Amino acid sequence: MSKYNYIINLYLSWKKTVNCQEAVLHISNGSLVRDYCLVFNHSWTPLEETLDKATTYKLVNLTSTVLCDDSGVRPEVVQGKALVVMRGECGFSQKAIIAQKLGAKALLIASNTTLVTPSANESEYPKVLIPLALMRYRDFLSAERVFGEGMEVKLYAPQYSKIDLNIVVLLLIAIATVALGGLWSRACERERLKSFAAGGGAEEHKTDSSRVLYSPLNIIIFVIVMCGMLVLMYFFYNVLVYIIIAIFCFATASALFSCLDAVLDLIRCGTLSFSVYNKNLSVRSILLAAVCITVAVIWGVYRNEDRWIWILQNLLGIAFCLNFMKTITLSNFKICVILLSLLLLYDVFFVFITPFFTKNGVSIMVQVALGPDASGEKTQGNMVEIPAEPQPPSEKIPVVMRVPRFSAWTQNLCGLQFSILGYGDIIVPGLLVAYCSRFDIWVNSRKNVYFISCVFAYLLGLVLTFAVMLLSGMGQPALLYLVPFTLITSAVVAGCRGEMRQFWTGTTYEVRRAACEEQSQNGSV
Repeated sequence: MSKYNYIINLYLSWKKTVNCQEAVLHISNGSLVRDYCLVFNHSWTPLEETLDKATTYKLVNLTSTVLCDDSGVRPEVVQGKALVVMRGECGFSQKAIIAQKLGAKALLIASNTTLVTPSANESEYPKVLIPLALMRYRDFLSAERVFGEGMEVKLYAPQYSKIDLNIVVLLLIAIATVALGGLWSRACERERLKSFAAGGGAEEHKTDSSRVLYSPLNIIIFVIVMCGMLVLMYFFYNVLVYIIIAIFCFATASALFSCLDAVLDLIRCGTLSFSVYNKNLSVRSILLAAVCITVAVIWGVYRNEDRWIWILQNLLGIAFCLNFMKTITLSNFKICVILLSLLLLYDVFFVFITPFFTKNGVSIMVQVALGPDASGEKTQGNMVEIPAEPQPPSEKIPVVMRVPRFSAWTQNLCGLQFSILGYGDIIVPGLLVAYCSRFDIWVNSRKNVYFISCVFAYLLGLVLTFAVMLLSGMGQPALLYLVPFTLITSAVVAGCRGEMRQFWTGTTYEVRRAACEEQSQNGSV
């Protein structure tokens, strides 16, 4: 659940922006236009920032050579043009200097292997006066099939804003999920109180006891188990990731069924039933189960299709978070304080402390959340690698909301960039929001002051998290901001209303009896 309480938002994007500069190779032949990924280094001759300012070059195909010397290349063929040669056998600067001597105006190096930021010794940079960049060889072959001969190219590196609209989308997803989870928990509590008032209190209490967290000891054990699971994921990621994926498919299918079933009940959608072996089966339930299982299976099969599967993963994630907040209830504010405080410490430790103990200096939280991408980019100095050929998909733990960057289309040419929000950053504060929503019922707060205040505090905490992330250029442990905002706000509201004792003790017999008596009196009047 809270294993991903870390907003890894733009972690890879920031890393690549600092070390690995992406650019655009704009190819045309007068009628057709295509854009391809380039990787370059600002230490070489910089590229223009806009397409209009970029210079147009005729492209000469010299992929039959690696251009480690000028033998076999006639200067009149390459004079004033852009060259594309193969990578390998000699350094980037040597290729660039030879191309420059031949009269070329730009050099593209096609790579069959992983793209890296082209680097050299500091003394070599001033010697190269022409643009130099790497491209995927498969991209060049694709362009050759599309355009044939007579390709014209432009090289440019557009700037993009640090602030992207996908942050707003993530914010709306988080706020809507937390608010809906609180309202759903309130509706369930209202039904339980009606059952209690009608004389079914003992039965209702027995039914819900397995889903209500009462004991601080259970909370402590729960957090310790989570720590153990995270450490196991760090050491045995390649095996456990598939177990987590299977659990995710099952859990989200069940959660989606619960959510859709509740929606159909809300709109009073009737159901047909039939009997099989003296058991009544609901047609609606069967159809819903088929739909939910199909959605989960589709996600499982296409989970590595980054271009569109993030929509389905977010849908399943929202259902999972809503169902979790409805199913698991915290009995009182004391339990809320213990749980959220321990998870805050858990978050900070695994984000800020564990990098001092890992071999690659990456925190265990980031390593587990990003999977192979967190450490799979082999770095050497200023070199960061980007796959040049289709790679076997690297599996990732599917417990995050993912939204691609809408404005970073240049970077998306080289690989789709995502902003990520962990489910734990929704569920953990959401459990407190759900408790506040239920407490409004217990004390008959007609304005729902606890629920509204807690949701607003969650919104402020999340906005602050994103603001700090954008200003610092680093991902932030969201619970560092969300826990203080929500806990302090809830406590202040209870203190100002003189209800702190009830708020602290929560679902005791006295609180429920008072609520039931007040509801009975209102009903008799």
